[in-house]
Amino acid sequence: MPLPWGKIAIGLLIAIVSFGAALWALDLLWPGPKDRRPALVEIQPLTPATRKSVIVTPAVIALPAIHTALERAAPRNLAGKRDNPVPQLLSNAELDWTVARGPLAVTGRGDTLVVSTTLSGILRARGQVSGEAGNLAGAIGDLLGGRLGQGIQNLQGKTLDQRADIRGDVTLTSHPSILPAWRIEPNLTPQVALADASLAIMGVRLSVSNEIKPFLDRAINEQVTALQARLRDDPVLELAARQEWAKMCRSISLGAAAAGMPNLWLELRPTRAFAAQPHIDAAALTLTIGVEAQTRIVPTETKPDCPFPAQLEVVPQIEQGRVNIAVPIDIPFSDVNRLLEAQLKGKSFPDDKSSAFTATIRSVNLAASGDRLLLSLRVKANENKSWLGLGAEATVHVWGRPVLDSTHQVLRLTDIALDVESEAAFGLLGIAAQAAVPYLERTLAENAVVDLVPLAANARNSIDAAIADFRKSSDGVRVDAAVTGLRLVGIEFDAKTLRVVAEVDGTARVAVTKLPD
Repeated sequence: MPLPWGKIAIGLLIAIVSFGAALWALDLLWPGPKDRRPALVEIQPLTPATRKSVIVTPAVIALPAIHTALERAAPRNLAGKRDNPVPQLLSNAELDWTVARGPLAVTGRGDTLVVSTTLSGILRARGQVSGEAGNLAGAIGDLLGGRLGQGIQNLQGKTLDQRADIRGDVTLTSHPSILPAWRIEPNLTPQVALADASLAIMGVRLSVSNEIKPFLDRAINEQVTALQARLRDDPVLELAARQEWAKMCRSISLGAAAAGMPNLWLELRPTRAFAAQPHIDAAALTLTIGVEAQTRIVPTETKPDCPFPAQLEVVPQIEQGRVNIAVPIDIPFSDVNRLLEAQLKGKSFPDDKSSAFTATIRSVNLAASGDRLLLSLRVKANENKSWLGLGAEATVHVWGRPVLDSTHQVLRLTDIALDVESEAAFGLLGIAAQAAVPYLERTLAENAVVDLVPLAANARNSIDAAIADFRKSSDGVRVDAAVTGLRLVGIEFDAKTLRVVAEVDGTARVAVTKLPD
């Protein structure tokens, strides 16, 4: 007897429609838990995104550059006169001296700069033998011999011109220190040494060292005092610092954190200047200057107010050549949601198509709650084993804790767990659907990832371009500055914003091989 296939098909259709209508009525009259979002824990709004950045730059001044500058500035000759030391022997006497210096030698040792040179010159005594010399002749003859006394009497009224060589050296030591008023105190100390020599005037020997050294000391001290005052009052350090300070006070374009996001700007506002005392070694004198700045992300270019500090803070020796710029980047959760949805939408679980149940993520909605994030997933489930292929949709809620993977520069979700009410939602989809929960959690662990690499690359390139403005090579001065790396160091969030904190590391160095005239 043939089966009544038409009646069977009609009966099945009526059963399916009746079942669907019953489910619709139940859902209408007694809404299930599947669309009800769990209560969210309130989060305090993020504080303004301001971070501290530090740039420390050593200025290495080569000793040959200091040598050349001193050779230009130091006088080559000194001259002076001495009062007549023997008026009873000479009248109308002139006792004068001239000294020339040799090439300078500049060395550094023990944080001390030492400048030395040789001295050579002539002491000259000119004058007429006075009448009193004859009166002394007898006494001198008794002491030195009759012939010498008679010789002195014969020279009475005649002109004498006697000379003696001057030999010696001078050493100038400097222990420079930085003053809070943006000046450098050179702390110069000269020391003069003369070789022993004598000048004979009518048998009387005058010590060149004793007669000339006080006057030579005075002349050199006057030169050193003038040089010290000029170096102390020189505003070159302040002028250079003001120029670089103005360069730093700016906004740097970071571009967009990701495609479709707005352009962002990094506002850099220097607030403090500090310096270590100069360091001197055998090759160079090093001045290390540091700047502390406040950095923040702003949506538009700004012109910050950056008053130049009246005082330079002097600190102990500091790490040299370090650049550390903090870059806090705020991303709206709407953009994070879009990035996550791009990763998750269309993902099916489990991957094994031979299982009794397959679910596909159709949409993603992200919300912050306390220290966790809530993912609300619209999921379409299908029965694979039934030839009818019955399917249904439900919204499931999954909790996860955001963690920064700084090594791979991504944001991941850990401690992923299905919300209790969502377990009931899966129950409405059937027993097979409940078995798929671990697959869902695994899918989210693997795919609920926000790629921060483009954001980090954008920030690094922008900072590198800004630092390039400080690089320069001019006559005798070379400024090297470079970005060596970017690290993602932390995240924060509130109900509306995800904040990613990056730190840019780099180096900075100034090499001086020629000082200005």
